Amino acid sequence: MIQGTGSDVGKSLIVAGLARAFTERGLRVRPFKPQNMSNNAAVTADGGEIGRAQALQARAARVAPSVHMNPVLLKPQSEVGAQVVVQGRMVATVKARDYQAWKPRLMPAVLESFSRLRAEADLVLVEGAGSASEVNLRAGDIANMGFSRATDTPVVLVGDIDRGGVIASLVGTKAVIDPEDAAMIAGFLVNRFRGDPSLFADGMRLIAEKTGWAALGLVPHFADAARLPAEDVLGLAGSERGAGALTIAVPVLPRIANFDDLDPLRAEAGVAVTLVRPGEPIPAEAALVLLPGSKTTIDDLDAFRAEGWDVDLAAHVRRGGRVLGLCGGYQMLGRTLADPHGIEGAPRTVPGLGLLDVETVMSPDKRLEAVTGISLPDGAPFSGYEMHIGETRGPDAGRPLLRLADGRADGAVSGDGRVFGTYVHGLFADDRQRAAWLARLGAASDGASYEAGVESALDGLARHIAAHVDCDRLLALAR
Repeated sequence: MIQGTGSDVGKSLIVAGLARAFTERGLRVRPFKPQNMSNNAAVTADGGEIGRAQALQARAARVAPSVHMNPVLLKPQSEVGAQVVVQGRMVATVKARDYQAWKPRLMPAVLESFSRLRAEADLVLVEGAGSASEVNLRAGDIANMGFSRATDTPVVLVGDIDRGGVIASLVGTKAVIDPEDAAMIAGFLVNRFRGDPSLFADGMRLIAEKTGWAALGLVPHFADAARLPAEDVLGLAGSERGAGALTIAVPVLPRIANFDDLDPLRAEAGVAVTLVRPGEPIPAEAALVLLPGSKTTIDDLDAFRAEGWDVDLAAHVRRGGRVLGLCGGYQMLGRTLADPHGIEGAPRTVPGLGLLDVETVMSPDKRLEAVTGISLPDGAPFSGYEMHIGETRGPDAGRPLLRLADGRADGAVSGDGRVFGTYVHGLFADDRQRAAWLARLGAASDGASYEAGVESALDGLARHIAAHVDCDRLLALAR
């Protein structure tokens, strides 16, 4: 089990790298995360949803993602509440304080999923959540030491030297956790090192002496990590405008979801993806404004207006610019957005941005499905997935953007052909569809395969991990 001294220390990528490295050795590997908190989710073949990081780890292990790889997924809807998804299906919406009482009742599902994976694998790589030192949340824990103890799974603790204080974070974890929990930790890794590794040799020895844990690796910064989908919104923190003649502006909403839709665009050499932060205007030079998915569409629509982005967007359209709404972003573009069942809070109906002549009504049923088809304006094929609640209808939906392989129409196009909306995620990961969109904007794709780039990055990550981590020792620790 790979646990961390904190969030975003690199646990997910280390598990992905180990999964590919051990798969290359001929082992049947499965990734597993008992509990994840993320609005960046993936659809599984068995019709559920899991954290995007576990889908990437499954890909690294060259197996199809399953709901059992992430049996508990928390999808934040506010500062104090989240949807609880168990084995791929939403079961409740709870506040953080109430969730502490929920955790023990979720352990059976966690253990059942773990048992399923263990039965089909030579090696299960388990990823912890957040920080191992959150002793205030230890009671009923299912994500870190509670799981480790319940399954007798040895732990390797990861610290991030790039953020500073790695010696204190590792030694401090030993100091604050229960001695029986500390006994589960067999070794540690120091991640994201930059510079001459010999300069930290004394640091590695000091950590080992203070904790009694084995030093299993000093892992240098892996630059190609930027080519892999990030697990949560922290992955956007360092993602500013890139190089390129074509500017695509993306307002960063408080509850942005499935933002890996942006990754293929950011990988294009001729495209500059500008992440518009709160307090910043939508840039006038943008050829396309892309409204991403959202976990709480109405609240994010309120936030969009509070930033004055509605005024910027209207000016962008008057200048002849184009707009694309994905999922929640599509819903925002319509005339009204209704939540009669109170799915996102109190029941209400609010005005949309009015750029598409459609109306959306939220419904309790959630569509989770991989889809293929073509985009109707140009006939370009695509593959992607649906993950949404709500139905959108209206005159502009009579001009659908996509035709799915099962015959269904999806999305809408404005009368002037400049505003588009769709429920399908993952469009731009399809090279054919991405090239068609860029051509629509007067630009050309660089021709690189996005999926091949992800595979290349996973192979490079596996080599990187194998070169700097004692993988033989890790394998010997597994029991």
